[in-house]
Amino acid sequence: MKSNAGGGTTQLIRHARAGLAARRTIFVVAVPIAFLLLYWVVFAPVQVTIYEVRRGPVVSEVMGTGTLEARIKATISPKISGRIAQVLTDQGKHVKVGQLLVKLDDAELLQEVEIAAAGVAVTEAGLDRLKAGKDRALAVLHQAEFDHNWTSELFAENTATSIEVARATEALNIAQAELARAQASIIEGQEAVLASQRTLAFHQARLADTQIIAPFDGLIVRRHRDPGDVVVPGSPVLSLISTDELWISAWVDETVMMGLRPGQLARAVFRSHPERAYRGKVSRLGREADRETREFVVDVQVLELPENWAVGQRAEVYIETARKDDVTVLPASYLRMREEMPGVYVEENGYAAWRPVTIGLRSGDSVEVIEGLQAGDRVLAPADPKIVLRQGRRVKPAR
Repeated sequence: MKSNAGGGTTQLIRHARAGLAARRTIFVVAVPIAFLLLYWVVFAPVQVTIYEVRRGPVVSEVMGTGTLEARIKATISPKISGRIAQVLTDQGKHVKVGQLLVKLDDAELLQEVEIAAAGVAVTEAGLDRLKAGKDRALAVLHQAEFDHNWTSELFAENTATSIEVARATEALNIAQAELARAQASIIEGQEAVLASQRTLAFHQARLADTQIIAPFDGLIVRRHRDPGDVVVPGSPVLSLISTDELWISAWVDETVMMGLRPGQLARAVFRSHPERAYRGKVSRLGREADRETREFVVDVQVLELPENWAVGQRAEVYIETARKDDVTVLPASYLRMREEMPGVYVEENGYAAWRPVTIGLRSGDSVEVIEGLQAGDRVLAPADPKIVLRQGRRVKPAR
């Protein structure tokens, strides 16, 4: 029994010694690791990017997204129904005002014009005959008046009978009636001539409508129809725009409405050419906001365009609402908030030092610093965005 108890005690002692040795090993390994972590967190220099503050311009802008549109545009379509005989231009072509763009088949209308012209000739000839009849009736009236007067004088001298006077009076009345009838016929003939002339003008206008001309100088942006197609009034054949004034109708948040006005400078960035901004200016402001998105339309005239562009393409516009040309400028990415106050970390002898600043005009990627910085100050930001820079932390430039 004693032998077994001694063996158990020895075994317990061995286990205790082994555990103590393991804990010593863990301690020996863990302490340096903990020290290294503490050094890395507290004392090791943080890699930072450094920006040397300088003076320069800062521009405050309002951004909106929209599409390129033409201020003046038209859909070229016929006034009459017909079959297209020729389309004399194509999309991408520039045209001049009055230039012939489309011709419809005019064979039937030519015949109608010829028939109407013949009708005018017939009615004019009939009017000439009626005028000749009036001249004859007028001559007969003059003779009847002479005979009546002469007979009346003879009757007064008792050399003509009352029957002769009655006959002269009857002849005078008949001549007057014939003249009145001739005059009425002339009026009817004139109306007939006018009606035939109007009919001719109507058919001539329809014939002229077979030729569709450009209403203004511009660019054909789309061709809808080809020769042989049958069209009716309002059917689109070509789409024409004026290139004198192209603008981007951009949707802008209503909260910035008070800062916008016509004439402000702007720049446009087309999604097909994102590497360059094109000059523009505000032409007009919309007077109705979308009741769901709370945005309104601002039309920004584009003063220059990319080599390749298309009406309806998307673009972003940046409208200049304020500008200062010589101020202390800081990239917005270096700005930090501490206790709800803006500030930056500056480099002082290899350490990060907090400095509060007063900011002024803001733009998309930079801000104006009114107080707290001056040209030449070195502003810091951690190279790794996951790291939070703190007061007094050692720093070193990132490679």
